Formats: sequence, structure tokens, C-alpha cells
Amino acid sequence: MFRQVIFRAARSAYVARNSTPTLCNRSPLSTSARLSSKKEETDEEFDSRYVAFFNHPDIDGWQIRRGLTDLHAHDLVPDPVILIAVLKACRRVNDIALAIRCLEATRVKCGRFEKTIWPYVVQEITPTLKELGIPLPAELGYDKPELALRDVFDM
Repeated sequence: MFRQVIFRAARSAYVARNSTPTLCNRSPLSTSARLSSKKEETDEEFDSRYVAFFNHPDIDGWQIRRGLTDLHAHDLVPDPVILIAVLKACRRVNDIALAIRCLEATRVKCGRFEKTIWPYVVQEITPTLKELGIPLPAELGYDKPELALRDVFDM
């Protein structure tokens, strides 16, 4: 493999040294159109893709974690429909810790809009949480740091 890399580098250096520059007749618009051949995915297609992934009957804990990693890598807060599919998948593999961690990560993903987005998400997934018997992180006390010191100005 290293030999191929050296060979390609030497060949490209030889071609660059022995060739004359020519002007290209292509317009920049046609080049960019060719480079962006990937089709844009709509929000509904994105949601249905992840719901189908998490609704797979043979999913295991590792695949759920992989799907959550991919989902949280996007710059968005997951739709409640996706979160419901994740919670049901976590229940199928009997991993309540993963379900609670997913809820914590979603709350953190809300960022500075947590006061507006997180209550909506909780409102939408509450029936599923009750059905599956999964508590919210706030009900377990995970919304407050465990070893936090009191503020010096409150003493």
C-alpha cells in the first residue's frame, strides 16, 4: 500500500511538471451540480428512517447505542416519534439505563432552548413513559448534581 502511495505521488508530480496548463470550458455551476449528487432528505424521511431502525425486531443493545450515537451526531433535537421508538427498543432489550441516558442526552441536546423544547418533548412522550414504566431523569433526581457544593453567596 505504501508503495502505491509513493508511486501515485511520483506520477502526479511528473505529470504536473511535464504538462502545460489548459483552460477548462466547464462552468463552475455544472461542476458543483455534479459534486452534490446526494439527494436531500426531508424531515419525514429522516424520522421514518430512524423509526424503522429502532423498530427492527432483532435489535440489540449495541445497535441501539450505535443508532443513538448516529442520531445525536446530527445538529438537531430528535423528534418525539423517534424517542418513542428508542424507548420501546430499550424496553425490548430490557435496558432501562440506556433509556434514561437517552432522555438525559436529549435534554442536553435542547441546549439554550431547554425551557421551550424539553417540556414539549416530555408532553409528547409521557404516555409512552407511563406505558413502559420508565421514569424521567428528573423523577430520579438526575437533573441536579449529586456532589454539588452550596453557593458561597447563599451561606
